[in-house]
Amino acid sequence: MPLSEPTMRDDDLLLLIDVQRDFCAGGRLAVPDGDAVVPAINRLAGRFKHIVLTQDWHPAGHTSFASHHPGKRPFEQILVSYGVQTLWPDHCVQQTPGAEFHPDLDVALVLRPAELILRKGFRKEIDSYSAFLENDKRTTTGLAGYLRERGFRRIFLAGLAYDYCVRFSAVDAVRAGFETFVIEDACRAIGPVAETEREFAQAGVELATAAEIVAGRA
Repeated sequence: MPLSEPTMRDDDLLLLIDVQRDFCAGGRLAVPDGDAVVPAINRLAGRFKHIVLTQDWHPAGHTSFASHHPGKRPFEQILVSYGVQTLWPDHCVQQTPGAEFHPDLDVALVLRPAELILRKGFRKEIDSYSAFLENDKRTTTGLAGYLRERGFRRIFLAGLAYDYCVRFSAVDAVRAGFETFVIEDACRAIGPVAETEREFAQAGVELATAAEIVAGRA
């Protein structure tokens, strides 16, 4: 879908979701072809005056880890206080190499200019896919308020994984009142994406490409 504005604006923000070692090749929860988002993000970053990154930041023994539930295996589902929880391999544990940002993210273009690094998933008993709301759908991260106070109106998302943390973040961004675009070729998914894209269409999340933005057609 083409973007509705001809140029990037001062109230645009690039929101980079969980571009961390554990979600890339060799990581504990590697997203297929996850490393491919990094060069795309490095190209995109130069088009934005404002960048925020999220960082999955779990304590050891987090409730989403299969290892925390005897007899359970990764990718099984259980019921917790806020509903169905998918169990994952231990990943992005605080102060471990897997929780670090991908080493090929451009320091000068991405990391140094970033105005906020939002850590999520640090509450042991609640998982957190979205950059805006934890999985109980009640506990906020504070990001929506921060973005409103800063005067941002359009949010562009890229990162990992398209069908989980990017998806939840994008839908919640719309619900929080932001015009929201997912840069689909700067994301990668864990599994099939048809359901994700149906939800995007229903919620009003728009899709864009890195080529559109880098070429100045956004």
